[in-house]
Amino acid sequence: MMNWEKLLTSGRFDLRDGHSAIETQNRSEIERDYDRIIFSSPFRNLQDKTQVFPLPEHDFVHTRLTHSLEVSSVGRSLGKAVGEFLLNKYPDLQSKGISSSDIGAIVAAASLAHDIGNPPFGHAGEEAISDFFKHHPYGFVWQTYVSQQEWSDLCNFEGNAQGFRMLVSKENGLKLTYPTLAAFTKYPRPSQVFEKDPKRRSHKKYGFFVDQKEEFEMLSEKLGLEKSSTECFLRHPLAFLVEAADDICYSIIDLEDGCTLGLVSFEESVSLLGEILGDKFQPEKLNKYNSDAQKLAVLRAMAIGQLIGESVAAFCKEEENILSGDFDQALTDSIPAASALHKISKLSVQKIYRSKPVLEKEAAGFQVLEGLLEVFSKALNHKFYQTELFSGKDRSILRLLPEDFPMEGWDSSTNPYPLLRELIDFISGMTDKYALSLYRKVKGIALPGV
Repeated sequence: MMNWEKLLTSGRFDLRDGHSAIETQNRSEIERDYDRIIFSSPFRNLQDKTQVFPLPEHDFVHTRLTHSLEVSSVGRSLGKAVGEFLLNKYPDLQSKGISSSDIGAIVAAASLAHDIGNPPFGHAGEEAISDFFKHHPYGFVWQTYVSQQEWSDLCNFEGNAQGFRMLVSKENGLKLTYPTLAAFTKYPRPSQVFEKDPKRRSHKKYGFFVDQKEEFEMLSEKLGLEKSSTECFLRHPLAFLVEAADDICYSIIDLEDGCTLGLVSFEESVSLLGEILGDKFQPEKLNKYNSDAQKLAVLRAMAIGQLIGESVAAFCKEEENILSGDFDQALTDSIPAASALHKISKLSVQKIYRSKPVLEKEAAGFQVLEGLLEVFSKALNHKFYQTELFSGKDRSILRLLPEDFPMEGWDSSTNPYPLLRELIDFISGMTDKYALSLYRKVKGIALPGV
């Protein structure tokens, strides 16, 4: 069974020096994690990455950035409340200098970073990258050069694994503390496993690419993360709180955005949020607010508070089963409001996620990302692997890659997986607007300055 003292081991993940770096200044180590994330370029780029809706001109809807900030706020509340429970149950933690605020800060930092690996155009972007390698001639052409596990990574792009890669990068990683990195990793397994258990929530997706497997194993050793099978690890317990914070926010906030844009009626939204509150819901008290937006904001705050309380109670009830690995499901699936959340999810699929603006955005995302991957993948393939086809057009395209893109050491005898990972880093890191702008330029649809 895992134990909390080991799970909260201090130290930073720093591959540049080959060992962890421990710093002591005025801020706590976990507070430093939060600051490093919020000031990083990948986090700032989330301001122009789609959450669900394309950004309208007048009505406010959430971007990946505002969503991440709200998930972090909810995560802090969850973590601090659970921290108070843990310190009462395990007094030795306090003697080690651990406070409930530290645990709240770990969950807040991991929650802040939870979408940092997501590509442009939301989940459609993930599918577009995967489909390029599965179906496009200049994606599929790489299969013969890479291993089966590497091919599985390429054909199943996963934003969670991309985020882990970004956070632990030897050159550009943020050197976060071990507990924050582990709490960030909701799916501690590689892309291809032979013992995937559909009943285990942590097996639903994957959390690291094959070339970060060594880094995750190092992290698991530091924190004493046990395995649920030969290839899959148990989640760090705080990852359940990060997941709950995300589940709470996207369920409630997507509904609010859908109502703001007129896709869901105000009355239906009030009814669904009221169902979460149960006996606490007093609709007559909403009459003192002048606008529907104010009424909805009050209900949203109350619903989030209710879900936080129920999720904390569920975690505390299952804490020992989480440590042993016997509990492996979403906390929000085991709370009293679970049925109400399920109704919101079902309605969101019908009226929000399949609405015309969302579907149009997804269609554009497929076109843009496939187009960018095509021109760059084709040029790289011609330069290093089918050299007889290399053209002036390919040369011009490759000059658009970042200055630090690794252009040396590749030929038909070398495995191109690291090269393709760098290309995916470049494209998945783009904002929606930059991806669209570059696509238009490389396709000759628009010229610079025109």
